[in-house]
Amino acid sequence: MPKLTLHRGHIALIHDLVMAALSFLAAIYLRMDGTWVPGWDPAMLALATALFTGIAGVSFLTSRMYKGVWRYASVNDLLTLARGATITVVAFYLLMFLVTRLQDLPRSVLIINWLVLLALLGGPRFLYRSWKDRRRNAKQAAGSDRIPVLLAGAGDAAELFLRATTAPDAEYRAVGLISEGVGRVGRNIHGVDVLGAISDFAAVVEQLRAKGQAPQRLIVTDDRLDGSVMRRLLDECDRLGLTLARIPRLTDLKDGVEDKLTIRPIAVEDLLGRPQNLLDRAGVAALLTGKRVLVTGAGGSIGSELVRQVAGYAPETLALFDAGEFNLYAIDLELAKSHPQLSRRPMLGDVRDAVRVRAAMAEIKPDVVFHAAALKHVPMVEYNPDEGLLTNAIGTRIVADACIAFGVGVMVQISTDKAVNPTNVMGASKRVGEMYAQALDMADEGHTRFVTVRFGNVLGSTGSVVPLFQKQLAEGGPLTVTHPEMTRYFMTVREAVELVLQASAFGIAHPTYRGKIFVLDMGEPVRIVDLARQMIRLAGLRPDLDVKIDFTGLRPGEKLYEEIFHGSEPPVATEAKGILVASPRWVDRNELALSLDDLEIACRNHRPDRGVAIVGRLVPEYSLSAEAQALAPTTVDAG
Repeated sequence: MPKLTLHRGHIALIHDLVMAALSFLAAIYLRMDGTWVPGWDPAMLALATALFTGIAGVSFLTSRMYKGVWRYASVNDLLTLARGATITVVAFYLLMFLVTRLQDLPRSVLIINWLVLLALLGGPRFLYRSWKDRRRNAKQAAGSDRIPVLLAGAGDAAELFLRATTAPDAEYRAVGLISEGVGRVGRNIHGVDVLGAISDFAAVVEQLRAKGQAPQRLIVTDDRLDGSVMRRLLDECDRLGLTLARIPRLTDLKDGVEDKLTIRPIAVEDLLGRPQNLLDRAGVAALLTGKRVLVTGAGGSIGSELVRQVAGYAPETLALFDAGEFNLYAIDLELAKSHPQLSRRPMLGDVRDAVRVRAAMAEIKPDVVFHAAALKHVPMVEYNPDEGLLTNAIGTRIVADACIAFGVGVMVQISTDKAVNPTNVMGASKRVGEMYAQALDMADEGHTRFVTVRFGNVLGSTGSVVPLFQKQLAEGGPLTVTHPEMTRYFMTVREAVELVLQASAFGIAHPTYRGKIFVLDMGEPVRIVDLARQMIRLAGLRPDLDVKIDFTGLRPGEKLYEEIFHGSEPPVATEAKGILVASPRWVDRNELALSLDDLEIACRNHRPDRGVAIVGRLVPEYSLSAEAQALAPTTVDAG
């Protein structure tokens, strides 16, 4: 004979049935002032009680009251209990009304019965949870194996973290919280006090140390904190001897929520990022959904992120155009896995090849073109100016002319802050590309719109300083910085591309901005030496002691400070948050075309001296570097 085993669900059901029976009897007793229903003999009372209990058992089971765990009883569980009690009472009294017309049973017993049943069901659960919480708190107070931590943030994420610390195998014990504002100071979440604002971080740590509850780590639970606050917290943690970490954002949990709470180290993106702006996704969807889209430079840092985000808007076709075979293969493979139903077309080709570009346009017939192909490494282009000019300036002209020829709706030109008062060939070449897109947009020929978007350095992009520092750290240092006063604007690649899409949709929707350049709000510039020191500290090391910082001197064509606007183009805010607009000098298309004809001839004939001289005329604010001055003749010959 099989052995009968009672698990906790069965015990809970038995408990609730007993409580249901008691509630029925108690409701009658309370309503009848200590007597029972007149005309009911004991057998009738027992039958009614049994009927009520049976209906309660059915309603409790159908209400799924035994899926929850008493230890974690919450408001949702209370609502489930209320639903089960309501169904029980209503069903019983309806049945009694049909059988007896409730001749002997007062109607008010229904209300009393519901209240008593709810109290008898919820009371023991509340007491059980309170007892468990007290035991847990006592164990945590007595135990020394859990890491004491202070939480930065007093919102929903902090509450989730505190719940996770109730697990038997939790690694952390929260000793307090600090909030971004002062509104929650003095309150508590699950018994853990909000001790101060983030600005009071050092004072809160000293207060806890005085009580013998010194935290070993500060854990950031509020992912809305901007980079300046994160940098300040890192500096304070370094001074106070604490480590800094954060809990995962929901966007980090790509493989689902983890069973065990995992604390993530602070990344350089956290130090430099800003709170995400609310995007006009409807406007971007109108631009991309169901459209044929082509991305040049699709395998690069910006191009590949453009591909990922554009794919999320379900275009009809997505064409990936790139000169690099491996980069194109990699992004095409990634897209095949992430969006297997999307119609895509990888296309090997160089934007400097007009025949290939036109063939791609003829095949795809795109509605939207994102032109992200470029040579962007400043010293490399400085050493090879003809190649940089041919790709960045002439390549832009080839793509733009093909867009007009094949009726493309909009071409988005991706530019850079290095195009502002350029001191290098790369920046000057991108400025020429901007000028050509501006001229076409102002000419208003055909129905093609040209939207130019300019931004600064992108974290983690190929050739940027962050991967270089990471590589140097892995090798034990030193970290190389060209100059102690060098600053740069930074944003994450995802943020940059989101704002590029936003600016593109905004520019199309507002034709009054024809010929203007949209500039992404890059925030405050960051000193590169400060970034190096912060990355060393994030690695758990000490700047200048564990890892040295060497200053190597400015590289060819490099500026100490990058600019977002020319002095003659003051920024103007737009209705779209995070997007500014500039109105730099623009040149008539026909006049510009003649100079670009000469530039293309010079570059294809590998005459960098002539090419640099032509760009110097086109971009008078271009300050030639020593390398460029050595190439450029004092006069431009006619040949």
